[in-house]
Amino acid sequence: MKLSDFKKIHFIGVGGIGMSALARLCLHEGKVVSGSDRQASAITNALEAEGVVFYPNQVQSNISSDIELVVYTEAMSLEQEEMAAAAALGVPMVNYFTALGMVANEYYLIAVAGSHGKTTTTAMLIDILEEAGLDPSAVVGSLRAKTKSNYRSGKSKYFIVEACEYRRDFLSLKPDILVITNLEHEHVDYYQDLEAVQSAFSELVLQVRDGGYVVVNAADENIKNVILNAKAMVIDYGKYLNPLLKLKLPGLHNQMNAAAAKAAAAQIGISQDQAETALTNFAGTWRRFEYKGEYNGAKIYDDYGHHPTEIKATLAGARELYPDRKITLLFQPHMYSRTHELFADFVEALGKADEVLLLPIYAAREENVSGVTHTKIALALKEKGKSVQAKEDFEEVINELKDTAGEQDLILVMGAGDITQIATSLTK
Repeated sequence: MKLSDFKKIHFIGVGGIGMSALARLCLHEGKVVSGSDRQASAITNALEAEGVVFYPNQVQSNISSDIELVVYTEAMSLEQEEMAAAAALGVPMVNYFTALGMVANEYYLIAVAGSHGKTTTTAMLIDILEEAGLDPSAVVGSLRAKTKSNYRSGKSKYFIVEACEYRRDFLSLKPDILVITNLEHEHVDYYQDLEAVQSAFSELVLQVRDGGYVVVNAADENIKNVILNAKAMVIDYGKYLNPLLKLKLPGLHNQMNAAAAKAAAAQIGISQDQAETALTNFAGTWRRFEYKGEYNGAKIYDDYGHHPTEIKATLAGARELYPDRKITLLFQPHMYSRTHELFADFVEALGKADEVLLLPIYAAREENVSGVTHTKIALALKEKGKSVQAKEDFEEVINELKDTAGEQDLILVMGAGDITQIATSLTK
């Protein structure tokens, strides 16, 4: 089954970053595209302007008998109204990553996987292939600063995708080049432990096509078991690290992302000079240490980070860029399971900021069975002598900053939920 076999496609959860990119791809191929989400957003508004028929609700009547394929986000259950209606009509249904594989596997596929840095590395690779004149198609899990889009339409054989490990979804992909940025225990609501995560990545390594490459940091202890039985050639991206490379994004983690992108690009004949030219001009992506503006003289940055490792890396990068500023971290934990399982790691990571304002946990798809709360994190930080406040809503946070933010401050808005609204409100 190929996506090209279908002319009219409906996306359930079209406002998601990956789903919206795939919807754009289908539009570009001349398909009739509709989609639904729980409410309108900047992304759905843009999709409507581009030609998607958008429904700001998710009800049975969105599914008409002439729809040929339904693509749904992982968050949907079979009981959801549109899903049930499609099933009753006999409309084929596939999840996002299956649909992405139906397209991407037709190309020379470069897939970027890993616990952290996937989005930035994917976007860096797009810029590098553009610089080399290779005109790739691409789907990235954010909006590129360069184009304000999460999809690139190219005319060459190359397709670059960001590959997410949640529910082993990336196993729909059969890459020619697989980049694994790094590996940790993440998505704790699905993976019981690090070994389970490694098992999924090992499967993906075995799906790399004949003559392909697996690009990893060979010094990463968590990677060694994953590549143990690799049939593809293993490339150590650590050998491509250039600490003197001038990037616009701070932090060692971004230097490592750049090294991974350079290593992958080298396997298709792109020179280091071409790659580094693209990387020095790389402007980043939406919500990856994205500069938003100022508030009362304070610099405001917005970041999607929601794992302790990401928090520490981003704070280190912020200190590198602004060594003399006080860093106030506004953090919204994402998912009860992650917060509970990694509680001690969160306390350690958040303690790297000068001051922390915590918001209630963004539940996403979960119920709170562990009893973990943002106030418990705040208490743990206070016990370590850290400056922290637990706030109940965005208004409380903004009111606090009205009295405290000044020219010597850097305010980092961080989390995978809806906390980005604070960054927008402050800079407006």
